[in-house]
Amino acid sequence: MMIVLIAFATCHGSTQGVAERIGQRIQASGINTEVHPVSEVTDLGRYDAVVLGSAIHNMKWLPEASRFAQREAAALRERPTWLFSVSSIGDQESMLSPRVARVLRAMKKETPEITALRSAIHPHEHRNFAGAIARTDWSAAGSVFLRIMGGRYGDHRNWTAIDTWAASIAADLAAAPTRTA
Repeated sequence: MMIVLIAFATCHGSTQGVAERIGQRIQASGINTEVHPVSEVTDLGRYDAVVLGSAIHNMKWLPEASRFAQREAAALRERPTWLFSVSSIGDQESMLSPRVARVLRAMKKETPEITALRSAIHPHEHRNFAGAIARTDWSAAGSVFLRIMGGRYGDHRNWTAIDTWAASIAADLAAAPTRTA
């Protein structure tokens, strides 16, 4: 029976919520899933596929997620792997104003870190999702930045987009032959 690992690194819990939702949706399709922080994952041998995600801070994955991906690159390359990032601007949603988000998306380039992960792991896909933010999550300077950019506190996760992506992963896995080692 196939088992999919959804591994994540989170700071305030928003990315954990996305990971748990992905796990629930894949599980609902009849594929076994386990959702764990990357700090708890010591062996990828029992997993047939991996969905790996991290919160983005200062335009980078959290250090524990980066270390995990680098350490496990060979094992991740051997199985179907998908990546996701959670930050202020997702592919479809944002905690910033719609106008600012459109401009930033148009200017956005893939970070060197994600480019390196793509090269090392060969993931099927990388998705960006907006997260949730509370007043206590950001410093005073961060709060000023949020106001200037027309942003607002709250939960900006696009559950429909997350569910759709998880369903596409489940469909890909259902169509793929099971890994034998």
